Amino acid sequence: MARPSYLIVLFAFLAAIAGVFIGRLLFTPEPPIENRFHTLIHHELKLDAAQTARIEALERSFAARQTGYEQEMRDDNRRLAAAIQAEKGYGPHVADAVDRSHHAMGMLQKETLRHLFAMRAVLRPDQAQRFDKAMVDALTAPQQ
Repeated sequence: MARPSYLIVLFAFLAAIAGVFIGRLLFTPEPPIENRFHTLIHHELKLDAAQTARIEALERSFAARQTGYEQEMRDDNRRLAAAIQAEKGYGPHVADAVDRSHHAMGMLQKETLRHLFAMRAVLRPDQAQRFDKAMVDALTAPQQ
């Protein structure tokens, strides 16, 4: 009688594996917008060699500025944490730290938009049209 229980365990195991596989196929989340833009720029727009070189130079330049703003935001978060710890409430130091962090976030957002428009300037009109649609879709997509 031990044989049927092995079959049941084996069947349950295989069903579980199949369930996980099917679930991953059906419920795979959308890739982050950065990945979708990267795919659009580097694979779907069919850039020529000159466009590719210009885009890559823009990306290298932006990456350095982005890293600087991200470090500034991490520093701002540490200052905010220290202010919260010191004031134990929403006091003037906490408010100042929040304002400072918003400044860095805003500057990164502005820098990102400048970068996107610099890349757009490299594109042909037909490519720019697809780029514009992807940007609008990204800004109006429901939050995930």
